[in-house]
Parts: sequence; C-alpha cells; structure tokens
Amino acid sequence: MSTPKMLPIWFFVGLMLTVLGAMISAMGIHYIFTPQTRTVLAHLNPSLWWGLIILVAGLLFLIPSWIQHKK
Repeated sequence: MSTPKMLPIWFFVGLMLTVLGAMISAMGIHYIFTPQTRTVLAHLNPSLWWGLIILVAGLLFLIPSWIQHKK
C-alpha cells in the first residue's frame, strides 16, 4: 500500500494566482464592453493585461507542481 503524497506549496500558490488572474481578466473583459471610469489611459485596459499576466504566472506554478505530484 502506497502512502499519499502531499501537494507542494507551489501548487496552492499557482491555484491562487490562477483563480485571481481569471477573476481580474474577466473584470477587464467586462470593462471593455461597459467602461466605468474616464481616465487618460483607460483605453489600455490594464486590468485585462495584468489579469492575463497573473493567470499565466499561476499556470506556470500550477502545471509543473501538478505533474510532479502525479509522478
């Protein structure tokens, strides 16, 4: 009988970043169709870009730690 392996801390870091990145990206997509503020740089849509960056960073933590856990 094999003992269960513990998940590494990076799995939970990646999971948290992935969820937050998806939420911020969804908010950025929502702001494209219904702009809320009138700022000078609002056309750059920073919430969408930063949400995608956080999402990719979360996946870079999540996927390798999940693969390592399954071995």
